[in-house]
Amino acid sequence: MKNLLQINASLFAAGGQSSKLGNAMVEAWRKAHPHGEVSVLDLAQNPMPHLTAERLQAFLTPAEQRTRTQRDIVAFSDSLIEQLRAADVIVLGLPMYNFGIPSTLKAYFDHVARAGITFRYTPNGPQGLLLDKKVYVFAARGGNYAGTPLDEGKRDAALTQALARIEALAA
Repeated sequence: MKNLLQINASLFAAGGQSSKLGNAMVEAWRKAHPHGEVSVLDLAQNPMPHLTAERLQAFLTPAEQRTRTQRDIVAFSDSLIEQLRAADVIVLGLPMYNFGIPSTLKAYFDHVARAGITFRYTPNGPQGLLLDKKVYVFAARGGNYAGTPLDEGKRDAALTQALARIEALAA
């Protein structure tokens, strides 16, 4: 059975443009895979805790040396990673606010991007370890960009960085 993970980050929930685009993709996928499973992670409704020194230290501490709090932090991260691993398809609704991705999405990446678990370092840079994933990114932004240097997607640094994070995980 196929599994799809939909990640939405719009503050406007289902009313956000990136969510609407993602929802349309998910509905088409459901029609093509009537027995497939869909999981939805709404980062605006259920925001991720932001990375702190305590959280990072929990990831870096060997398992046998972790405190109870550190074990809880790692278990939370592990559950997000398992959700990603279980997905054959990932649909990301990516809004852009104030020239960047929502901080809750960055916090999500901070919890699932773990060296040796979801990616590894190589001489050529990070290499994803979550293989054989189809990832669809539906990006939307407001503002008046037409005719400006920001009108070209290749110059949108925040979007490029977000896509690089995804690529580093799901190579």
